[in-house]
Amino acid sequence: MTNVLIVEDQEMTRRLLELLLEGAAEYRVLRAIPNAEMALFYCDRGDVDLVLMDVCTEMDASGLDAAARIKEKHPEIRVIIVTSIPEFSWLERARAIGADSFWYKNVSRAPLIEIMDRTMRGESVYPDETPPVTIGLASSKEFSTRELEILRELTGGASNQEIGRALGISPLTVKTHVKNMLDKTGFHTRTELAVEARRLGLVIKDKPGNN
Repeated sequence: MTNVLIVEDQEMTRRLLELLLEGAAEYRVLRAIPNAEMALFYCDRGDVDLVLMDVCTEMDASGLDAAARIKEKHPEIRVIIVTSIPEFSWLERARAIGADSFWYKNVSRAPLIEIMDRTMRGESVYPDETPPVTIGLASSKEFSTRELEILRELTGGASNQEIGRALGISPLTVKTHVKNMLDKTGFHTRTELAVEARRLGLVIKDKPGNN
């Protein structure tokens, strides 16, 4: 029997995950919690085998930060990152912190139970890429990594000068990239672009302390 800790801030999704696991004889839900900050506490108790970890949880607690702490202290515990948000950097970051697998709630072809089974057998199961989203007239696949980095800073309301300092490039280069993104998407202002990118979850600007 595999003991599972669910970390998910949406009550309905949390309940659906509980119901899914109740129908799987090989898994048992130990607890389902909305805040990632509490995950390590339950893992420290010694009876958790697998964590299903959402990325954005209650009170802005980062599931990726929590997963990093769990894998550092309890490398034997399997962690599957579970999200519906297509932030392009999360796949790479999840790998870097040692998360065992990664599953997109809305678009993954493989069902979650299959991912859990494979993960518990020792596989590391990751999608090949972040799911593309349509933003304005463009697909997110049309954006370069640099453009997405600039767009993330833009969603925080940063000026060209501030973005340039953060990324180590000139304000003129920032301005050029912003113009290119406006041309691709058909938006008229950087504010429209930033608001839509944030709404879609294409880029998520970390809050201080969630790096």
